[in-house]
Amino acid sequence: MDIDKTTLNDLSVFRNGEEVSVLDKLDLCSTTHGSEQLRINFSTALKTQEEVIAVQQTLKLILQHQQQWPTEISNGTVMVVEKFFDSNISMIPANPSALEAYTYKLLHGPDFALVNYSAKHCFDFIKGFQQLLKLFSGTEQPAPLKRLLGQVQQAISKQQFDIVSRHKNSDALTRPQLLHFAHFIKYNYKHNMLDLVVLYAQVDAWYGMAKAVQKYGLAFPEFVQHSGPVVEATGLYHLLVQEPVSYDVTLDQKTNFLFLTGANMAGKSTFIKSVGTSVFLAHIGMGVPAQQMKLTFFDGMLSNINVVDNISKGESYFYNEVQRIKATIQKIGDGKKWLILIDELFKGTNVQDAMKCSSAVIEGLLKIKNSLFILSTHLYEIGEDLKKHPNISFKYFETSVADGQLLFSYHLKDGISNDRLGYLILRREGVVDMLERL
Repeated sequence: MDIDKTTLNDLSVFRNGEEVSVLDKLDLCSTTHGSEQLRINFSTALKTQEEVIAVQQTLKLILQHQQQWPTEISNGTVMVVEKFFDSNISMIPANPSALEAYTYKLLHGPDFALVNYSAKHCFDFIKGFQQLLKLFSGTEQPAPLKRLLGQVQQAISKQQFDIVSRHKNSDALTRPQLLHFAHFIKYNYKHNMLDLVVLYAQVDAWYGMAKAVQKYGLAFPEFVQHSGPVVEATGLYHLLVQEPVSYDVTLDQKTNFLFLTGANMAGKSTFIKSVGTSVFLAHIGMGVPAQQMKLTFFDGMLSNINVVDNISKGESYFYNEVQRIKATIQKIGDGKKWLILIDELFKGTNVQDAMKCSSAVIEGLLKIKNSLFILSTHLYEIGEDLKKHPNISFKYFETSVADGQLLFSYHLKDGISNDRLGYLILRREGVVDMLERL
């Protein structure tokens, strides 16, 4: 799926400032390299539905074997393995006798201590991979996992690792055996070992994703075959909201444009980001925050949510809004399936101008039937003229007032809101009283 940095930022996929991101929430990897690989996974769009489903299947298979998951490889193990190759130590004897091993320890005490410590972690590292291969043997493996395990199998199929297979842990090795093992790793296996570090980063990234699916009760979405775009979800919610309200969402080629209204703070932005985040997670093979979700594979997703001005270039907020819409139109005219998310279009100009510009944009976008659109606006007046189009639906978030207090239900309702509560919020926060006392 084609997704740009602006959309990733709008959806808070990665951290922006001090705010918690989607990646922060879902990163349950056990190693630093796993977390780094997870960021790459989140940044790298999968190009086909088959690739996405293969990742889904990988996570499901990992969850099936979670109770038997090898514990030998930790973040500390990986760090020690890498540092071992950078250590400047006296030459490790290749095939030492018991006397030669003792002599090495006696004459090179600090070096022996480092070799002993590092070799044991290298032993655990190889043992962990042997356990992984054993864990998944005899099972039908999804393509990406099968490819990775094939590389692991080829890398660790060395006679020198028979000793790892024969012993439960490194404490069972004699001093000569440990030095012999360390010599092979240090001088004959560096590139292979570092390749295994990279491979384990991907394994750990998948494992972290699988644990997140389990921890947060995420649901794997079902991809459906359809000529037009489809998003159908029940119990959809925003992953980063502590006490979320869930939504039911249905968008398809027949009704592909959602016109969303409601007062400030009523939940419009959260809803839009909920849909966008879930569709994004679905397209990297991840579970989604919903009870159930069906969707077609999308070629791309674009958002227009947090547009900013550019003082250094002399570009106004409104100008950048126009440029973002222009870039969006240029992309979605390719006949492919796109999901377009627009929050409060044309905030950077006066009301009358914004109404005219918004109407023109919406009327044009409604001609595109092979993409889905969610657009929120305060300009509810333009909704009446849009009702003539059969492919647009109208939803709003209701706000009520009781004893001067705003009450938000955060539930979607059919229709168009005409709530005007800005002044009430200004008064509720004491701003009006402060101004009157000036």
